This record gives sequence, C-alpha cells and structure tokens, in this order.
Amino acid sequence: MTNQTNASLTTRTMLNKVPEVTVFFWLIKIMATTVGETFADYLNVTLGFGLSKTSVVMTVLLLAALVAQFITRKYIPITYWLAVVLISVVGTLITDNLTDNLGLPLQTATLIFAICLAAVFALWFASEKTLSIHSIVTSRRESFYWLTILFTFALGTAAGDLFSETYQLGYGLSALIFGALIAVVAVAHFKLGLSEVTTFWAAYILTRPLGASIGDYMSQAKEDSGIGLGTTTTSAIFLVLIFALVGYLSFTRVDATEKRISR
Repeated sequence: MTNQTNASLTTRTMLNKVPEVTVFFWLIKIMATTVGETFADYLNVTLGFGLSKTSVVMTVLLLAALVAQFITRKYIPITYWLAVVLISVVGTLITDNLTDNLGLPLQTATLIFAICLAAVFALWFASEKTLSIHSIVTSRRESFYWLTILFTFALGTAAGDLFSETYQLGYGLSALIFGALIAVVAVAHFKLGLSEVTTFWAAYILTRPLGASIGDYMSQAKEDSGIGLGTTTTSAIFLVLIFALVGYLSFTRVDATEKRISR
C-alpha cells in the first residue's frame, strides 16, 4: 500500500463523521423520525408552547448541535444522533409552519420539498462528484449532507401527512405502505444490483414518512385512527430506546467508520 493511500485512509478515519450503515443505523433513524413527529406535537400542543415558539427553540438547539457536530474530528455517536433527532423535529416544524401557519396544501408542500431536495442533490453532486455518505471528509460535504437530511425530514413529514390525512389512508395503513416501499428498495439493491448510494437515499427518504406514520399511529387518539398513547408516552418510549442504543454504540463502536478500513 502506498504512502498516499495510507494518508488518504488516515484522513478519512479522522474526518468521516457518518456512521456505518448497519441495522443500528436504520433502527435509530426510524425512531428519530418518530420522535421528530411526536416531540414536536408534544411541545407545540401538549405543553402549549405554540408552533412559532417551539420552532424558534428547537432551531436554536439544532444549530448548537450542528456546531458541536462540525467541530468534532471523528464520528461520535451521541453528537451525531443528537443532531439527527433535533433535525427531525425541526424538519417536522418547517412543514407544520408551512401547512398550519401559512395554509399551504400538503400536496404543494410535498412538491416544494421534493424540488428542494432534488436541487440539493444536484448541487452536491456537481460540486463533489459523489453523494456517498462514506465520503463526508470535508466541511463542505458535511454541509451538503446535513442540508440534505433536513429536506428529507421536511419532505417525509409532508408526504406522510399527505397519505394519512389528506388521502385519509390512516396512520397504520400509511406506515404499511411506506414500509412496503422500503422493502422494494431493499430488493432493488440486494437482488437487482441497484447502486448503494441510490438505494440508501431512497430508503432514507422513505423512513421519514414511515417513522412519522408510526409516531402518529401510536400517539393519536383512537377516533383519529391511532391507539391513543399520547405524544408524551410515545416520545418517552422512543427517546429511551434511542438513548440505550446510542449508549451501546458509544461503548462498542461497532458502527464506527474506522471499522470499514480494517476489512
């Protein structure tokens, strides 16, 4: 192995701050999206903060978490997943502000976020020639990564609400539909050979409405097609599970990027 290759691997180990895509990644991602849906409702409705105040508070917390994420020099589970949970909440609030405060139809919001997400992907690829999460080795790529994540959450919220509420499919059926679409993506990757980057981002986008539908199904009242656990209980359940898994990953480092180098 050449010295240049060694230097490249060392740089990547130090700077790539995105975890390996394991079962833990997808479990925490889905639960984070669920918390994004229910915790936003908890602050906004249950605690009575209101949409505008909740949006300001959560955006400030997200910015602080992203600053911490950007100044780290390697993947740290608690820092990374805190940013994901907070960006999930803020993504939900962005959609809620457009639809509730500004009266934008969910169809229009879904289309707007889809266009914004496509534009970010196009700019990212034009700038970096890759959309792989295993190449997040510069601050610019990390900026594209987190901007993409934000729009996936906003789009997923709008799409999830569009299916479950506007189209009146209900939260349970919507979750099954998005789960089936994720299964199709998995088959396309593992059986048909569709590229890892394409299927990763397709699954990442779809897990947002899946998690949102699960969260609404668990938290909403039975007369609203839910099972009535409430936003407090639902948020608490998933926050505890996320905390436990992130603690496990912090201790074992089984999803650390440097593991890839040794294989």
